Amino acid sequence: MKRCEWVKLDEPIYVEYHDKEWGIPVYDDQHLFEMICLEGAQAGLSWWTILQKREGYRAAFDQFDVSKIVLYTEDKLQELSQDSRIVRNKLKIASVVTNAQAFLRIQEEYGSFAEYIWGFVDHQPIINEWSSIADVPATTEISERMSKKLKKDGFKFVGSTICYSFMQAVGMVNDHVVDCICRSEGLADENH
Repeated sequence: MKRCEWVKLDEPIYVEYHDKEWGIPVYDDQHLFEMICLEGAQAGLSWWTILQKREGYRAAFDQFDVSKIVLYTEDKLQELSQDSRIVRNKLKIASVVTNAQAFLRIQEEYGSFAEYIWGFVDHQPIINEWSSIADVPATTEISERMSKKLKKDGFKFVGSTICYSFMQAVGMVNDHVVDCICRSEGLADENH
């Protein structure tokens, strides 16, 4: 059973993430918010680092409940900056609150964050046909556009590379290589 080359096959949570989540379309706003925050936390680090801390992030940030996060005080941010379950970068921690505020404004304007974010790909996943992970780009014209718009709308830690990684994570693009088991068994094309 071949998987995309980036997967750490000896790490069950990595295999689970690859097989059951990466590349599968997500339309749930809370999950989309979690993923945009986790992708931002990844800036300058590896996804593996963040994936190992994911449960810690969920616990520290109230399961990514936007309505709770927008109420965080300076004391709460200070407390989070001491929390070893997450990456203790004060700018990244503060960005979760900033992003929650922007997220709520977008929900108000568009009805849902999913409606807004999926609009960048015309509400259809882009199914790529890469033969090797080396062929997969780090950014695209769409991720550039998304990055600029998210920044304009008040988000932080949403550079083009982070946006493309987010698009992969939530199934806006399917970058499983063509001989990956998730392609051959159709797992990556399920809707969630």
